[in-house]
Amino acid sequence: MGVAGLISDTHGLLRPEAQQALAGVDLIIHAGDVGSPEVLEGLARIAPVHAVRGNNDRGGWARPLPETEVVELEGARIYVLHDVSQLDLDPATAGFAVVVAGHSHRPAVQLRRGVLYINPGSAGPRRFSLPVTVGFLAIEKGAPRGQIRKIL
Repeated sequence: MGVAGLISDTHGLLRPEAQQALAGVDLIIHAGDVGSPEVLEGLARIAPVHAVRGNNDRGGWARPLPETEVVELEGARIYVLHDVSQLDLDPATAGFAVVVAGHSHRPAVQLRRGVLYINPGSAGPRRFSLPVTVGFLAIEKGAPRGQIRKIL
């Protein structure tokens, strides 16, 4: 079984609670609005990081971040982007088991047409009354399971 830690919308803040929650995962997926290279450096001390650029990621440090990325975990293909409304393909037809996206700051795990959609919510500065969360994606025998964990 493989486990990915999911994080999004840190906006430059890597909370110790997020780092503790993600300890022990096989890899980390950051779904954009990273906010600073220090966030990625801190996450990389936990596990290998795959990150995409969010709408607020600007400047020289953010330019190398792709807008979308394909990650594979235990044979399952994962499509990563920041804003799910900008999804320009049919994940099921394209062979993806999972779509990971952030942007809304609202954590969610939904199954649509056989594809698991996960928004890990926001682990950065609190916004409105939304919770501060991270997510997890477990792949066991090719089957994905998503979970959201409130960290504050």
